[in-house]
Amino acid sequence: MDKPVQTLKIVCIIPARGGSKGVLHKNIRPLAGKPLITHTIEQVVHAQHDIDVYVSTDDPAIADIAAHSGSRVILRPENLSGDTATSESALVHALTEIEYQGPVDYVVFLQCTSVFRTSADIDGALSLIIKDKCDSLLSVVPSHRFLWRIGDKGAESINYDFNNRPRRQDMDRQYQENGSIYIFKPWVLRQLNNRLGGKIALYPMDERSAIDIDTELDFKVAELLLLHASTE
Repeated sequence: MDKPVQTLKIVCIIPARGGSKGVLHKNIRPLAGKPLITHTIEQVVHAQHDIDVYVSTDDPAIADIAAHSGSRVILRPENLSGDTATSESALVHALTEIEYQGPVDYVVFLQCTSVFRTSADIDGALSLIIKDKCDSLLSVVPSHRFLWRIGDKGAESINYDFNNRPRRQDMDRQYQENGSIYIFKPWVLRQLNNRLGGKIALYPMDERSAIDIDTELDFKVAELLLLHASTE
């Protein structure tokens, strides 16, 4: 398939610091035959839209694997690489470095722990935000959960009336953020210090996309699903 005609400048930033605590060397640990971060880089490289992909990292091993996987590398300073550093701070730093080369129209922010996306998902999300002239976008999965919280007077139902319990199929359509794809215009990040703002679009994905690889169990589940998919 030919790439779509495109005049917009689109970049992808994948933050990947080296100081993983839950799972040692998580971002470059092999998953279904390739380093975790390589899955996400290849999804961007194989997308139909023309996207320049960058990995923001403080770790030489991550930088080396990212470069060999098809990404450019932005070395992140130590003060933006600790446990308390936010994704937004790393994004601002990376975007500033990228914009030395010229203005950017859209930033695609991907987390490499969310491997259950496809190149088609990235293309679909970009097409949606461009078509609907939105300022930012997040990927979501449908949610049919009955949610509660502990209030001042005890337990309270949040998204339904427990006195008149609805059928799941009769509830208002609701979505859960899955952390897989974020897209925003640079002004959103710079003015709001947030990945979301302005007119926001939702890009629905399947439930599997909500799997976030953060523990040993997550790795095992993800590997089983990926290996199973490769044999179908």
